[in-house]
Amino acid sequence: MNKLIVALTLGAASLALSGQALASGNAANGAELAKKYNCASCHGADFKTPIDPSYPKLAGQHADYLVHALTAYKRGNKVANGRNNAIMAGMAQPLSDRDMADIAAYLQSLPGPLVTKR
Repeated sequence: MNKLIVALTLGAASLALSGQALASGNAANGAELAKKYNCASCHGADFKTPIDPSYPKLAGQHADYLVHALTAYKRGNKVANGRNNAIMAGMAQPLSDRDMADIAAYLQSLPGPLVTKR
């Protein structure tokens, strides 16, 4: 019985750690994806000086918020918690969950005015 409890505990711990690794994203891959999808064309070369003041500053933004926003754009206005923006909906459609996590990790890693580092 004790071996079963230990095995279940270790299994749960490894699953939790692998989930955290997946959630954190790969910033290096995110940089490549941001280049591939030309995010800087609207959000600025440094991702904190967008070409239009109504566009959000992305550098330093919390990764979980960015993933949430990209997911909402991908959903579009089909559901209550989607976001309706033709440009961002088109940009988010081809992104996988992993792509969104990677892009978010990259953008969060950039210096910006939005996050207070602790």
